[in-house]
Amino acid sequence: MPNVVRGDRMAGLMTYLVGPGRSNEHIDPHLVAGDPALLAWHDDNELGRDSALEIARHLDRPRTAYDVAVKGGHVWHCSLSLRADEGMLTDEQWAAIAHDFVAAMEFDDNEGTKAPCRWVAVRHGVSENGNDHIHIAVNLVREDGTKASIHNDFARAQSATRAIEVKHGLEELESVRAERATRGYNPAEREAQARARARAKHERRRTQRGESLPAWDTLSGSDRQARIAAELRTDQPRYLLSLKVRAAATASASEAEFVRRMRRSGLLVRPRYASGRTDVVTGYTVAQRPEAGERPIWYGGGNLARDLALPRLRDGWPDTPTGAGEAVAEWNAAKRGRRVVAPGREAHEVDPLLWEQHHADLRALVDRLRSVDVEDRDTWATVARQTAGALAAWSNATEETPGDLAAAAEALSRSAQTYRRTVPPAKAGTVAVSGAAMLLASATRGGKGAVAQAAMIRQLLRLTQAVYDASVAAGQLRQARLLAEDTRARLVRVRDALPQPAAPTGAAAVSQAPSLDPQAQAMLERLSAGQAHDATRAASPLPATLEPAERRTTTTRGAERGPER
Repeated sequence: MPNVVRGDRMAGLMTYLVGPGRSNEHIDPHLVAGDPALLAWHDDNELGRDSALEIARHLDRPRTAYDVAVKGGHVWHCSLSLRADEGMLTDEQWAAIAHDFVAAMEFDDNEGTKAPCRWVAVRHGVSENGNDHIHIAVNLVREDGTKASIHNDFARAQSATRAIEVKHGLEELESVRAERATRGYNPAEREAQARARARAKHERRRTQRGESLPAWDTLSGSDRQARIAAELRTDQPRYLLSLKVRAAATASASEAEFVRRMRRSGLLVRPRYASGRTDVVTGYTVAQRPEAGERPIWYGGGNLARDLALPRLRDGWPDTPTGAGEAVAEWNAAKRGRRVVAPGREAHEVDPLLWEQHHADLRALVDRLRSVDVEDRDTWATVARQTAGALAAWSNATEETPGDLAAAAEALSRSAQTYRRTVPPAKAGTVAVSGAAMLLASATRGGKGAVAQAAMIRQLLRLTQAVYDASVAAGQLRQARLLAEDTRARLVRVRDALPQPAAPTGAAAVSQAPSLDPQAQAMLERLSAGQAHDATRAASPLPATLEPAERRTTTTRGAERGPER
């Protein structure tokens, strides 16, 4: 998986690659490939700081000789990484991959038609997460002073790596075959955000709480890094935002309600208007409300997740002139920080009888999904998106900090991250999930409605089972394994944690809604004993085991950016 970044300090990059790394993970840094002139002077011995600076001067020489300025930086850096559970490649294999990648990106002589770029490939052991990888550094100024084209380089890098997987017999990226991809986290973005949070918290303690602490700039480098590392271990803002936005979108019956629900969950919301208009909203950005001293970090809906872009969300709501006008009014109020224009059902207590109604609707939906072709990728992506939204709504309502429900929602949402728009919920028949999400969004802490929630989780487990079956049928075994082994376990833990209300008697027993039927109770008991399997398909949740995919003889490892494997 490629991760591409740009810069203008070749010496800084090279000294980092041969240094200890952020977590002392860099071991035995050495060259595996490079331009012919470079390899004529350097072998595969371990590199040190002096040799790194010498290599940087060699790579930079065309730019300095011709005094060429490259907008955005002349240093093109890409890490090629393999999954941690795919094993290790040899230096010879990585060298062949590096040469093929550089040729595919047209940084070589392009079969004698251009002057080549100077480049190097460095290997320094596995990453902190155990991923085998190499780093490729390229000077974008060619030997004759012309500039290499980097037009659409991210997409070209993805295409190049897909071809390399086939040529070198590596494991092919599953999400590419499935035409889906999740939004990755850029390491530089994560560190910049962690640094900002750490600094703001330190200054807040120093100025507002009266603690006698030195200013941030006067702290030692190791002290600052320790505080930044602590922030890196917390949940990323984008993950927390996507959880709240997904919950609000699935629980809403209209775009106006969606805006109100986001604001009720504590988010800052800004619309993006069509050019020259203030009555046509084409997108939105959201940010977590910052603490004192911090600045909000804004993300567009499509940057949170592919299925959270506003055009895709609108597929789930009625398209009427009245609804559009109400939505614009709420967007404008959100932008100006004013009160909501017309509070809706999100501000009211729900009728307890709705739990029984929506439980029945979900049960009918699960039964109806049996007739949907497991290879109907678009419909199953919609099912996954809606189910993930229901779990996210439940998480926001009941989990003080994102826990098992949030993680299960995130895992399910991966099946919805398709390149193109999918079947609208109304056409897919999954509107019942939105009703369940609305109820779960109103669930309160303290165990109210425990029986109703236990009944609801049974249907959500069955929906997850259906998405699992579709993933297996489509050959998406990694996603299926995640659903079977991780998501299932998390949902079972949630079910076990639900408080058990006292058994009602007399008239109360008649009005209690809804109770668990014998089939559901038996299924939950099997789950507790860890004996669930595929023998009772209609009632069972995800299987306890998953048949492994046929392994290839050549294996490899993964990176942090790009489509998921």
